[in-house]
Amino acid sequence: MKHSTPLLSLLALLLWVTAASAQERVQFPSLDDNGAGLPATMLDGYVFRPAGGERHPAVVFLHGCGGLFSRTTGLIDTRERAWASDLNGRGYVVLMIDSFGPRNHGEMCSQSGFDRELYRKRPRDAYAALLYLQSQPYVRPDRIGVMGWSEGGGVVLYAIRAQSLGRPAELPHGDFRAAVAFYPASCNEQRQQAWTSTIPLLALLGAGDVWTPAAPCKELLDGAAAHGSRTELQVYPGAYHGFDRANSPIREYPEYRTAAGVVPIQGTDPAARQDALTRVPAFLARFLQN
Repeated sequence: MKHSTPLLSLLALLLWVTAASAQERVQFPSLDDNGAGLPATMLDGYVFRPAGGERHPAVVFLHGCGGLFSRTTGLIDTRERAWASDLNGRGYVVLMIDSFGPRNHGEMCSQSGFDRELYRKRPRDAYAALLYLQSQPYVRPDRIGVMGWSEGGGVVLYAIRAQSLGRPAELPHGDFRAAVAFYPASCNEQRQQAWTSTIPLLALLGAGDVWTPAAPCKELLDGAAAHGSRTELQVYPGAYHGFDRANSPIREYPEYRTAAGVVPIQGTDPAARQDALTRVPAFLARFLQN
């Protein structure tokens, strides 16, 4: 047992080398995220490319409140890496944005860690990523989607809505063509001011999720659909927050207790995860591969 720590360190290193061989670290500025006259934050991005030299459709990934990297391994979170691998296999470029590290901020899941100003900057990161991908010779500039989890799903809602918090005035190659939000934060309709969008959205939620409950999102998106937005909603019976993460035991997270006293519960739901692995690529293909 005394060799367990070095062995785990070696395993983490090998995993990192393997992952690094399939990704490229890039940098690009956010969009005026610090106000007029101040330099924009230089963001870190991680590009995962499929095989083949032709132009590919692409998807921007927006991480959740825990950040892009695992606190235990220091590697890109297994959830994001698994989805990138799946989408690469289907011919998509994936660009993951690290919104926290370049701003020297840790997790935003806890009450003490949450920074509303940073949260509201993240839609500008999403559109900075869109513009970056549109400038790359290996990307189809008119076939780019965006996908986020939890807080990142909330960023998706804020970014693609009609009154976007991040959309620049000029988008020469067009806007995002499709969006996917897993158990998104910020579904409060009053906060979203009668949310609508011209961008097709798929939202996936767990009926058992106490952290980002399904009911407010259903109300928000049903209202948007009634006003002409192209929204699709899938609610999985009994599924908790983080249901699409592989091999994650269901457990409580008291360190992330909300101001209302709710203790989040997270964990894999195999049936929901399997459905999402089919439903999400089918949705993206309708808008990004035609």
